[in-house]
Amino acid sequence: MSDEATGQRPAVTRRYAAYALGLLTAINLLNYLDRNVIFALFEPLKRDLDFTDTQLGWLGSAYILVYSLAALPLGVLSDLRSRRAVIAGGVAVWSAFTFFGGLVRNFWQLFACRAVVGIGEAAFAPAASSLVADYYPGKGRAAAMGVLSAGLAIGGVLGILLGGTLEQLYGWRIAFMVVGVPGFLLALLASRLIDPSGRGGPVAVRPYVKEEGVVTTVLQFYPLILGVVIGVTTALLLDWHYGEDSRADAAAFGAIVGMGVVVQIGYWVRSIRMGKLDRTPFGHDAGTALDGLFDALQRVLRTPTLVYVFIAGAMISFGMNGLVGWGPAFITRELGLTSGEAARLLGITGLVAGVSGTLAGGLIADWWLKRNPRARVLTVALGMLIGGPLAVWLMTVRDPGAFRLLFGVAFFFLSWYNGPLSATIFDVVPGRISATVAGAYFLFIHLAGDAIAFPLVGMLSDRFGLEQAVFVLPAVSIAGGVVVLGAAGKVIRDIARVGAEAAEAV
Repeated sequence: MSDEATGQRPAVTRRYAAYALGLLTAINLLNYLDRNVIFALFEPLKRDLDFTDTQLGWLGSAYILVYSLAALPLGVLSDLRSRRAVIAGGVAVWSAFTFFGGLVRNFWQLFACRAVVGIGEAAFAPAASSLVADYYPGKGRAAAMGVLSAGLAIGGVLGILLGGTLEQLYGWRIAFMVVGVPGFLLALLASRLIDPSGRGGPVAVRPYVKEEGVVTTVLQFYPLILGVVIGVTTALLLDWHYGEDSRADAAAFGAIVGMGVVVQIGYWVRSIRMGKLDRTPFGHDAGTALDGLFDALQRVLRTPTLVYVFIAGAMISFGMNGLVGWGPAFITRELGLTSGEAARLLGITGLVAGVSGTLAGGLIADWWLKRNPRARVLTVALGMLIGGPLAVWLMTVRDPGAFRLLFGVAFFFLSWYNGPLSATIFDVVPGRISATVAGAYFLFIHLAGDAIAFPLVGMLSDRFGLEQAVFVLPAVSIAGGVVVLGAAGKVIRDIARVGAEAAEAV
């Protein structure tokens, strides 16, 4: 019998843990590559499809809004069932709809593709972070998280570099298609990973549908389905009435589907509490899912470290992802470079600075942790408080050579936060709800962070010019570095509490 069937924790060697970390890092690289490729294509999309800056901002937020809403429930699913199945399915979905982005004809079609990419990528982050935390417990965790986050730095800048290069050679449609293909192989490899916790039963959707029937299964999701139908219908009507350049269709779709998600969750909560629903396609005990979700949310609110980390993470996400998203357009317009030249400037320099900064942040935090238990939090703050002012200065530079040098230094320090911030979350929560808390974290930071940054900068750009609008991004990152310092006085006590709970459970 398998480990999953017997409930035993499978033995994972250091060599296998390194392989798993390498595979998950490669998937994370592709995650951010597919996520960020659109930013290298802003100017060609603006030219060919006649988009406004506000619409370009909404294309960035289409992904983020759906990603944020999906991250929490997919984190719950990862904790209850199979983390590797959630990862594999997510990779396949986002890869397919990245590819489909090359076939679109208007704003609405591309908005929809980017939104579905968000669903796929939301499946990855909570489950992968939780897996790595289990593969690397203890003092090496921040370094391992730093390696995983190196996929963010590499993929983020490769998305811009590769997207700009492919667009210059073959056009933006081919750029979308090419970067979408590799995910299908990685999805297959992810489906075969060993889960070190021993959890990971299959998601029993087909047996459930066969036993309960299609109608019963669909009725469990009727609020969400209704929200999608109404959202699509409303968006199409607005698109027909106001034209393809209307900004109302995307906003209406996002708002209505978001309401559908809220109503869907409320329906499940009410049905479970009233005893009308005790089984779902995702497991036999629906109450377990709800209890796990409530436990995770209560844990966040009762853990001061997490409150500071969530708020600071949203501010950092606002600034960092906003800078990455609007960077190519800023360089093209303000430094007078082509899209390909801008992509190469950001891509090559960002690749070196981002990878070295991400790895340095994890290593510094783990080294410093031997001398100071607050080291991980302090490392995040230090990187932001050094890199943020450098980024403000960067926005005033118009010489390409000086811009490249200053960008590399600023991005190095701004990349420190990835590993230490993730490790801090897993330090202060029990493993049984770690993916759910990670899902809540990703939901919050993106919904309150870059989902606002992309359209806000676009709207400010349409009114004041992009050269003025971008200053809001490093300013908010600096504020995030200040906020995270609040966790320094709380993290020792919160880590001790989790340790005491684990000892009592033995």
